[in-house]
Amino acid sequence: MEDLNDIYNDLIMEHSMNSYNKKKLAQCDFCEMGHNPNCGDEISLELKLNGNLIEDMAFTGHGCAISQASTSVMIDTLKGKTVEQAQEIIKTFIDMIKREETDEENLKRLEDAIAFRNVSNMPARVKCALLAWHTIEDMLNKKENGGTSKINCCQ
Repeated sequence: MEDLNDIYNDLIMEHSMNSYNKKKLAQCDFCEMGHNPNCGDEISLELKLNGNLIEDMAFTGHGCAISQASTSVMIDTLKGKTVEQAQEIIKTFIDMIKREETDEENLKRLEDAIAFRNVSNMPARVKCALLAWHTIEDMLNKKENGGTSKINCCQ
């Protein structure tokens, strides 16, 4: 029987090497750049809303396997959710990585993103796993405050 950690590792490797979420959207409502100066990871995250529903997301950029996989899995997890649901999931993920959220029932809402749970044991990789999650968090905060983050990257 395959160990659960092996399944999680397979998921991370699959998303880092073959991400169908790594592309440009034809149209988006918000775009935000994320950068991790510690290791050079950079992403451009695009978000398309339909009212209050996350209709589509995509990313471009480069980085280590953890940051690329975390971004791709985050997109799969948040697509189809309302902005409020997404914000709850984002907070749960960040709290899980910081080891502040350990309740299994709460962690279930992360779906496949729970695969990154053990990243908290690798301090050098924490910022890699959190890059996309902090980027979408910033984007949604700007949206709520009436701002825009559409800067020529959605074309």
